[in-house]
Amino acid sequence: MSAIKAIILDWAGTVVDHGSRAPMGAFVRAFGEFGVEIAIADARGPMGMAKWDHIRAVGQAPNVAAAWRARHGRDFNESDVDAIFRVFEPMNIAAVRDHADIIPGAVQAIDSLRAMGIRIAATTGYTRPIMDIVAPIAAERGYAPEFTVCAGDLPAGRPSPLMMWHAMARLGVWPAETVIKVDDTVPGIGEGVAAGTWTVGIALAGNTTGLSAEELAALPEAARAPLRADATRLFTDAGADLVIDSIADLPDAVTRIEAALAAGGKPGRLHG
Repeated sequence: MSAIKAIILDWAGTVVDHGSRAPMGAFVRAFGEFGVEIAIADARGPMGMAKWDHIRAVGQAPNVAAAWRARHGRDFNESDVDAIFRVFEPMNIAAVRDHADIIPGAVQAIDSLRAMGIRIAATTGYTRPIMDIVAPIAAERGYAPEFTVCAGDLPAGRPSPLMMWHAMARLGVWPAETVIKVDDTVPGIGEGVAAGTWTVGIALAGNTTGLSAEELAALPEAARAPLRADATRLFTDAGADLVIDSIADLPDAVTRIEAALAAGGKPGRLHG
């Protein structure tokens, strides 16, 4: 039996949708509906936040805010966030159907963790209507957490700890150092740090790199190394204890965290 009682996984870029690509086109098209062009880099920046908050963050980015002002003759505001969200959510729902493939090695890794007695739940920046599409597809392909806490289920999303605390309470697991949060975004790592749990960042399979499984597999190690280094720096700066290439590497990360716990360690920058 593991000293780790539960792992709270993110969804897109962590377990499904290698490179977290489903929301990207939807963000670009949604802003385009309002006459403002944004780059994929603009859309990726706040990834992991609740999608309403994500839209607000994109709209407040200096270059996007300037483009909005030039197009509409006024500053980007909260009513604009509401209007874009109404356009974005149906686009994202349509996109996730085509980006719900399980990340290679995920099912095997999760099965091995469950065999150790570790419980598996999830939090996500996706809303409930989006997850109503994604979750059944993932279940058919071999992955189903005990439950998912969605953006909008609670008064605040990432990087607040509320979704994590809600998940831990629902699982009935404590203390926080017996829980691991796994995510491919800075806000997702932030929610784990805020909740007091161990945190593991996903460097190559998720949002930071943004590549499909096929695109990543085609890269030689010399090309992967700087991508890994950049992501590792990003996540360690956010407070991640460990950074791994993909969820396939999670069992080894759990072993390291178990060893740290046995030695009296606590969450907080267990790097390497």
